[in-house]
Amino acid sequence: MILRVLEVLLDLLERVNAFFLVLARDRSNLSDKLDEFATLGIANFLVICGEKVKHPRVRYRKAVGKWDAINFGSKFIPSGAKLILLNDVDTQIHSLDKALLRSREADLIYCKVKVAEGPQREFYRILDRVRQRLHVAASGELMLINRRVFERLLPIPPCTAEDTYLMFRALQLGHRVEFCPETYVTTLRTRSTVEEQLYKARTTLGIYQALRLTKPSPTIRAFYVLLPLMAPLLAVGGSSGRSVAIGIEQAATNNLLKRYGTKF
Repeated sequence: MILRVLEVLLDLLERVNAFFLVLARDRSNLSDKLDEFATLGIANFLVICGEKVKHPRVRYRKAVGKWDAINFGSKFIPSGAKLILLNDVDTQIHSLDKALLRSREADLIYCKVKVAEGPQREFYRILDRVRQRLHVAASGELMLINRRVFERLLPIPPCTAEDTYLMFRALQLGHRVEFCPETYVTTLRTRSTVEEQLYKARTTLGIYQALRLTKPSPTIRAFYVLLPLMAPLLAVGGSSGRSVAIGIEQAATNNLLKRYGTKF
């Protein structure tokens, strides 16, 4: 059964001429990702790593930010690749075939994220329900982008929410964007409310930054105008909800002050 699933996956990857661009701040999870790709039989990939590693599929790039790593890595994508998959090194991919099938119709697909523990478990439950109706935030842990569209979105300007920038820019240009919860990645993120508050402040500020760099729909822009007013409602979810709410409020304040970062 497992062999049959792998055969189907490899057939789909070959049909769409897929190429993986994996982003790694350092070598911490690199061996696990290489093992995963070897198990899945994935050979068309390149890892952009912020630490020098001797491997034919790994290229060094000083860790400036994921936006920079994508810009750099795009230069090495084979000319025959038709579908670009952006993937974070510290993730494990599940049910990739579902997203690959949908890539025949959509120009950009972002997938679900599952965390095993920590405050983000409840946050993603809320966010995913919103994303079923409105593309307010992408998940760069795994994104599938049509090659022609990918090239239209580059270069990515300095932005800590490079994934949401790509999505907003694609929407601005009239491309079809989809959220695919059937395909997901598992990963570890924040484990405490303190970590979550800091994380949410950075990621939300990055989205406000992406909003300033793009022109998504008025509905999406209105969502983020109202977000600081809605954030306190998350506090009813206990300490995890409060940490998210505080992080959002901090991001909104920094956005007003135009205090943006470029490195995540």
